[in-house]
Amino acid sequence: MKLYRIESGILIESDEQFHLLEDRDWDAFINDNALFEKATDIVRSTPAIGDLAAVGIRTELKSPVTSQEVWASGVTYFNSKLARQEEARAAGGGDFYAKVYVAPRPELFFKSAGYRVRGWGETLRIRDDSSWNVPEPELTLFITSTGNIVGYTIGNDMSSRSIEGENPLYLPQAKTYDGSCAIGPCLYVTGATLPKDTEIKMTVTRDNHIVFEGSTNLAQMKRTLEELASWLFRELSFPNGCFLMTGTGIVPPKEFTLNHGDEVRITIEPIGSLVNSIE
Repeated sequence: MKLYRIESGILIESDEQFHLLEDRDWDAFINDNALFEKATDIVRSTPAIGDLAAVGIRTELKSPVTSQEVWASGVTYFNSKLARQEEARAAGGGDFYAKVYVAPRPELFFKSAGYRVRGWGETLRIRDDSSWNVPEPELTLFITSTGNIVGYTIGNDMSSRSIEGENPLYLPQAKTYDGSCAIGPCLYVTGATLPKDTEIKMTVTRDNHIVFEGSTNLAQMKRTLEELASWLFRELSFPNGCFLMTGTGIVPPKEFTLNHGDEVRITIEPIGSLVNSIE
């Protein structure tokens, strides 16, 4: 089922029907190791709403991130390893990415504070001082304060590749800036882990024409989701849980860069689609 953070509360979608929880604290609600069971009980015990508009419910989608930090994983797909090696070779950093791909310790880095995260339909930015900018579609985990994965969503880990390629030490500037992170449209909760054949798809549209499209699936990941989560929680605490992007396996070619006005659509079923334009 899907949990949406909306203006009037929390909306739960199950079997194409909706259940509204008004005046609920989002952070407290989702930071629960039994989140799926709790949401299931609510669906069973509250009446479904057939027509949201008819009952006056405002459904402006908000990002599922509020007070949580967003972290990200790097070089978890082979395609990403190759791309990072290529972009950093001139700076002498290409070998770093090859080594981290096979190392026991994954690459994990801070991506965004909650207040910087953009939601579905909101605009993202490309840095004025970067000449090569790409979106990075990523399955994103919600992990409770005790380190348990209880939900999934979609993330766009925007990246300034010209800056990161100049020197790997510039990674924070390439990854963290205003408008560099989108997460949404919902938090998908399930009683089972996502299957390996779960597909991630991305299209970039410019002037009503698709200028890039690509896809991958979770089977292409080098590391497990649980492995990434466990490393993040080794020496960090997150009072309200955290969101962890799990890396990208979709890498546009070197000649591609985002333009102002582009629309990026990332789809991961059964979660849905995250759509943002580039300002």
